[in-house]
Formats: sequence, structure tokens, C-alpha cells
Amino acid sequence: MLRELLLNLSHSKTARQFITHFPVARRVSSRFVAGETLADEIKAMRELRNKGMWVTADHLGENVSTEADASRAADDCLQLLDSTAAAGINSHLSVKLTQLGLDLGNEICFANLRRVLEKAKTVNTFVRVDMESAEYTERTLALVRAAKDVGYENVGTVIQSYLYRSEEDVQSLVADGIRVRLCKGAYKEPPDKAFPRKEDVDANYAKLAEMLLAAAKQNPSLYPAIATHDEAMVAAAKGYAASHDVPRSHFEFQMLFGIRRELQEGLRAEGYNVRVYVPYGAEWYPYFMRRLAERPANLWFFVSNFFKR
Repeated sequence: MLRELLLNLSHSKTARQFITHFPVARRVSSRFVAGETLADEIKAMRELRNKGMWVTADHLGENVSTEADASRAADDCLQLLDSTAAAGINSHLSVKLTQLGLDLGNEICFANLRRVLEKAKTVNTFVRVDMESAEYTERTLALVRAAKDVGYENVGTVIQSYLYRSEEDVQSLVADGIRVRLCKGAYKEPPDKAFPRKEDVDANYAKLAEMLLAAAKQNPSLYPAIATHDEAMVAAAKGYAASHDVPRSHFEFQMLFGIRRELQEGLRAEGYNVRVYVPYGAEWYPYFMRRLAERPANLWFFVSNFFKR
């Protein structure tokens, strides 16, 4: 019930205006968002790299409504790629296709995606196309495949274990040689598209992680990203990799900026590759609300700070 409320609020313009009006909201959001400027992003990523973490950068934004906004979002990605390269930071880029104009049509979006992938190629880095709500899944996968088909090997995508379709999607992406980040999913979905029970989402996550790790053992270039803060899922992935002789160099764990830092550092100390998803930008509200919805501890952190004098 609470999760559903918070996810609904993430789309509310009224709630957005109300919450972002308060300085405390910006202060609390800094736990999950590196800042609003590119300088903030570079600083946060450099600190993580100094701790031995890998990073993926995300300039926050989604569901743009004009071609000009979509083009500007692509420009922001190009600037981010240039800036991280100039700073000597080895970083991937994560981007949402609705930020690049998916709501305006596949052609507009694909043109912007190609601009981003071309720039990423020139600075020798990788672009992860984030997955959004289920209404975008099919088109997102189609555009990622289209990018691969025209020669962009530096692109991958995300699969969400709460969707019924995800096992079939993992199988086809592996067959196509496309790299996958596996997560549970953070959007509100109807029961005809997604598992409503957490235990089923978890069981599917563990199954899909095993599929990806098994594939990576045979083909290291698939290099899956096991993205979770759930210690049970982390343990399951570690256990499968160890018992099936999947080298640690063939996969990585991914976690979000500011969440379960002790788990991130513990995995790195054990010798696992760990990549932190580092978002920044003025459009932090929807992302922030999804983080509150994911874990009660995140919401309590926000509420307790909200009422501090």
C-alpha cells in the first residue's frame, strides 16, 4: 500500500512541486543523488573510484515531451561523456530512452541514441539503456537490438525480474550477445504483467542471475551486472558462481549511489567487481520517490530529517 502510494506520487506534478519546495527534501535527496551539477557528479565518481569502485553515470531525466528537450538530453549525455573522459574517470553511462524522446517516436529516440553511442565509442566506453515501466519494454529492447545491428557493440540494457516475460528476454538477449543488467524492478506494474508477490520476484531474480552467470562462463563478453541490494540475492549469485566455476572477472555487482554502502565495500574487499550507479541533475524527484518506495528505511530517513529543526 505505502509502496503503491509513493510510486503514484512519483508521477504527481502537485506532489513534486510541494516536496521539492522544501530545502530538507534536497538535503535528503543528496543521500541518493550526487548533486544537481556535472561538477557534483565528477566529484562523487572520483571519490568512488578512489575506493576501488567502478561507476556508471546517469544525468537524471525521463519522459520528455518535445524534440528540443530530447535533443538537449542527448547533448547533456555527450557533455557528460566528454567530461568524465577529460577527468580521467573510467565510467559507463546509463540513460533512459524516454529521456531521449521515446514518447515522441522511435525514429527521434533512435537518432538521439545513436549520437550518444557514437560519442561513447570515441571515448571508449559503454552505454547501458535503462529499463523503465513495462509499457516501454518491447520498444526499448527493439531499439537496443537495432543499435547492435548497425554496429554498436558498446550498448547493453536492463531486465527486471518482476516481469513475467523476463526469462524469455534474457534468453534472446544472451543469444544476441547483448549485455544485461539484472534488477528486480522499481515501477508500479499490473498483475497481468508482473509478479505481485516479493517471493516470486526473488525466485525469478535468482533464476535469471543463474542463467546470466552460466552464459558468461561460456562467453565472458556477456559480462552480466547483478544489480541488487538484497543480501540473499547477492549470496545466491556468489554461491552459484563459486559452485559453477564462474570467474569473478566475468560479472559484476551493481548498486545505487548511497544505498548499502557497507555491502558495496564488503563485496569489493572480497575481490568482486562492484559498480555504483551515480545519478545527478535537477530532475531528481521521480528517481528519489522510487528510492523511497523501494525500502522502508529510505522513507524513515526522509521523514526523520523532514521533521528535524
